[in-house]
Amino acid sequence: MSSTALVSDLLRQGLDASVSYDVYFARMGAAIDGDPMYTSEKNNFYTRLNHQRMRRLKKTVTLNEGLLEAAARISRPVRLLVLSEAWCGDAAQVLPVLHLLVQRFDTLELGIVYRDRHLELMDAFLTNGSRSIPKVIALDPETVHVFGSWGPRPRPAQAIFEAYRSGASGTDYETYQKELQTWYLRDRTEHIQTELIALMEAVAG
Repeated sequence: MSSTALVSDLLRQGLDASVSYDVYFARMGAAIDGDPMYTSEKNNFYTRLNHQRMRRLKKTVTLNEGLLEAAARISRPVRLLVLSEAWCGDAAQVLPVLHLLVQRFDTLELGIVYRDRHLELMDAFLTNGSRSIPKVIALDPETVHVFGSWGPRPRPAQAIFEAYRSGASGTDYETYQKELQTWYLRDRTEHIQTELIALMEAVAG
């Protein structure tokens, strides 16, 4: 099987295995009610925290006109397939924006794939050689043609991550997480939405 055919097959598997935002969010809620999603308590802690973040963002996010205008130019059915995990703090910032966006347009659908169950698909969409999430893949749900992808985080947030990973920031993981979440709080999804415009434009053609 060629590499192109393999990726197409993996994308079809991802589409078949994807869940809706509501199902994903409800599973995180069940984790709060005592049904953990992960063997790691650290991951379960972040899952519970992210559920609260997503609930807040769904109520407070306002989609900007640039993103709405770009999405409005899409005339074909498009699936936004997102590789994610419930413990991922970056995904908790991105997914509510996508959820609100697809609710506005009949041409758009959102499907979420658990990364750790689909590592081969993840490996086809690495970021600088890393299995970074969330990764948003915009594709035709019938042909699985990929129009483009985005992720795992907006550029200013990526800079914070790179400084932490390289050791340049001199911070530990907990400090890095606090700095990153403080940035997200102040940004109010502005950079996420601005960068998603380019993905919508790639889809619209």
